[in-house]
Amino acid sequence: MPPRLKGAQRIVVVGAGFGGLAAAVRLAARGHHVTLIDKRDQPGGRAYVYRQDGFVFDGGPTVITAPWLIEELFTLAGRESTDFVRMVPIDPFYRIFFPEGPAFDYSADLARMVGQIKAFSDDPADVEGYLEFVRVSERIFAKGFNELADKPFLKFADMLQIVPDLVRLDSHLSVHDLVARYVREPRLRQVLTFHPLLVGGNPFQTTSIYALIHYLERQWGVWYAMGGTGSVVAALARLFADLGGELLLSTEAVEIETAGGRASGVRLADGRTLPADIVVCNGEVAAAYQRLLPATRRRKYTDDRLARMRYSMSLVVIYFGTDRQYRGEDGPPLAHHDIILGPRYGPLLDDIFNKGRLADDFSLYLHLPTLTDPSLAPAGCDAFYVLAPVPHLGSGVDWSRAAKPYRDAIMGFLEANYLPELSRHVVTERTIDPRHFRDDLNSYLGSAFSVEPILTQSAWFRPHNRSEELPNLYLVGAGTHPGAGLPGVLSSAKIADDLIMAETGLNAHPAGTSPRPSV
Repeated sequence: MPPRLKGAQRIVVVGAGFGGLAAAVRLAARGHHVTLIDKRDQPGGRAYVYRQDGFVFDGGPTVITAPWLIEELFTLAGRESTDFVRMVPIDPFYRIFFPEGPAFDYSADLARMVGQIKAFSDDPADVEGYLEFVRVSERIFAKGFNELADKPFLKFADMLQIVPDLVRLDSHLSVHDLVARYVREPRLRQVLTFHPLLVGGNPFQTTSIYALIHYLERQWGVWYAMGGTGSVVAALARLFADLGGELLLSTEAVEIETAGGRASGVRLADGRTLPADIVVCNGEVAAAYQRLLPATRRRKYTDDRLARMRYSMSLVVIYFGTDRQYRGEDGPPLAHHDIILGPRYGPLLDDIFNKGRLADDFSLYLHLPTLTDPSLAPAGCDAFYVLAPVPHLGSGVDWSRAAKPYRDAIMGFLEANYLPELSRHVVTERTIDPRHFRDDLNSYLGSAFSVEPILTQSAWFRPHNRSEELPNLYLVGAGTHPGAGLPGVLSSAKIADDLIMAETGLNAHPAGTSPRPSV
């Protein structure tokens, strides 16, 4: 362990997901004494890696955007990211399939996008509307991401300052309503509005501020880390160890202890307590408050308040490996990231988010990383995962009964439409459902992305990065500001780091933070 610097604190980080890892790296690079704990046997949180029968499956996030946010962590520590992990661009970003007709290749190439829009719509207004939407999304991106994503919202005055901008940017509209202003063709509206689902939101309810994702991808692309997203987790864990940090796995936190109105340590399931001057929590925010802070110590986030908040949908994810490769010879040619839209769009999302109904139809995300990285499977094989958004556990769906028929329906659909003779070629498989998010990931109601990203649960209205309950408890991850998705989670770690630096005055590290790439 490096010598203790003036202002250095004992910091315990609870949860080794991307938010916890990024916060731990930042704080260790500044000279703090950081202990990172996680109840699972690997770091990564939702980015857990499953290895079975010679296949490697990323458990969670597979879409990497704004890769400089990852590179910045290595620069802060005086390292080169390329010495730890290699990222490659993906093109197209997504191939989007519809029940009928051609697929749409979604990319940053404006000319290609315009060409496909013309192929899908005979109305010239849709091309002009798309170009205007790009300009609008750029303005939203400039405000929502460049200016606000790594800024804390701790006081209501912080929110009041941006109200004129929110009004000017029509943030009261949903992403779908914003897109519908500019594009008429129904399939094109789906192409331009599915992004909120990647961060746990319903496009028909998520504030139009999240249209910034469209421009964020255009600006910095969509990337893949060779070896899978788990290779980024492993690289950050290695970096943390190089900085003198201590990573404790299979170590479950059961309570944040307090003294004098401040967090004083973290009590573990084995009875030990890790003393702390500062605690950073990367647990899912609602469940973390309920599990780690007794109700008597919570003034704002009471059980009643947590129950009244809206939470993202959950997921069913099937990881499977095949003893053959699918390259379009006897089925539709697939891309690295495939979005398979069902016959219903708005009504299906209404079932998932509002009615709590497990519908007979579904829309899917099909991930085929071996198209880019054959190392994830034995020679001549493919590794897949297919993901379906489903209602969270507040719906009352009995997954002990529903899981197997739902799995069979998805795999049967893929076999009939995308992966011929799939049932004959699957050689390994694993399925998770909302119970996994509740039981293994400690997520309230089994939600996959924590607090739903609607306007009244964004910025100041979202759980703050410095807890309102304890002044030295900091929150990172999907449930706090700015929200879910890798850019949001990594930005939450930057906010926590900045706040702790302001509190401790410690800004010691080998190198400066890399500047944000110019826009």
